[in-house]
Amino acid sequence: MKPAWMAQWPPAWRARMVRMGFNFHPAFRGTGGRVVYVAHDLRHIRVRLALSWKTRNIVGSLYGGSLFAITDGAHPMMLMAALGEGYIVWDKAASIRYKKPGYTTLYADFRLTDEELYEIRRALGQTPELERTFLVELKDEHGVVHTVVERTVYIAEKNYYRQKTGGGDKPC
Repeated sequence: MKPAWMAQWPPAWRARMVRMGFNFHPAFRGTGGRVVYVAHDLRHIRVRLALSWKTRNIVGSLYGGSLFAITDGAHPMMLMAALGEGYIVWDKAASIRYKKPGYTTLYADFRLTDEELYEIRRALGQTPELERTFLVELKDEHGVVHTVVERTVYIAEKNYYRQKTGGGDKPC
C-alpha cells in the first residue's frame, strides 16, 4: 500500500514531485546539492553537488558539511514509498569517510534494490523493528569515489512503534 500522498499521482508525477520536494525544501537547498533524477518507482535517486562559492571550503574543495548533508533523507523517503503507510522510518545514525578532496562536481546515487526490499520485509515479518545501514558513495564524473557515507535507518511497524512510544510518530 502506497502512502496517500503518492496514490493520487501517476508514477512520472510522483517522481517529479519527490525531485521538486527535495530541491525546493530550504534545508536541502542549503546543502548546495540538487536532485537531478528520481526513478518512476522511487527506488533510485541521483543527487549532484557542484563545486561553487556556496559549497567550497577554505582550501577550495567541496565542503564536508555539504557532502554529508546531501545524503540526508533519501533512503528514508524511498523506504516509506516502498513499504507504505504501515511503517515508521527514521534516520538514526550516520558517518562519513573522506577518501580524497572533491574539486569537481560529485554525484551520489541512492538505490533500493528488490533484494534489499525483500530482506527488509522478511526481517519485519520476524521482528516489528529493525535498523538497516546503507552505503552512499560520492563519485566524480569518472566514477572515482571521493567520499563514503554510511547511513543507518530505523524501520518499525507503525502500531508497534506507537505502543512503544506511547503514541505518535515522532522519534524516540
